[in-house]
Amino acid sequence: MRTKTRDITLCAMLVALSLALSLAERMIPLEAVIPLPGVKLGLANIVTMFALYELGGRYALAVLVCRCALASLFGGGFTALAFSLAGGLLALAAMALAKRAPFLSVYGVSLCGAACHNAGQILAAMALLRSVTVAAYLPFLLLVSVGTGLLTGFAASCTFRALAAVPRRERGDREC
Repeated sequence: MRTKTRDITLCAMLVALSLALSLAERMIPLEAVIPLPGVKLGLANIVTMFALYELGGRYALAVLVCRCALASLFGGGFTALAFSLAGGLLALAAMALAKRAPFLSVYGVSLCGAACHNAGQILAAMALLRSVTVAAYLPFLLLVSVGTGLLTGFAASCTFRALAAVPRRERGDREC
């Protein structure tokens, strides 16, 4: 049996973890390998996926919004907030829908999230720049999202597998 206090505490820890991953990701020189500006691995999305599967959509949304807000306070600014929220909200919505499809694994859900995250960022860029020419960048981002989505899916899958190996009592869950 889960308690609301346990869920809120877990949610706060997930916000901290996703913020740490988001800030650490800024230090990875991914553009040296993939010469496209703005490309990221999406490590914080692992935490969003975990929150979606473990706690549900409401808590996943809270983790996402808190992470985006805090990350923008720690050096992103309004533009980064707009890009993060647009991409993150679209990705979370897509993952929540994809999770319901019985034929999709965590990998498929992650791929949907990665692709929609990039689409959301392009939509934010189009709105901020008031230009549709930015959309020409989307096919390149979608190609990269295949790799990042698989990486995020792999990390989430490993996390779920490791968590399943821990007895419920040690995880803090009470058995009914």
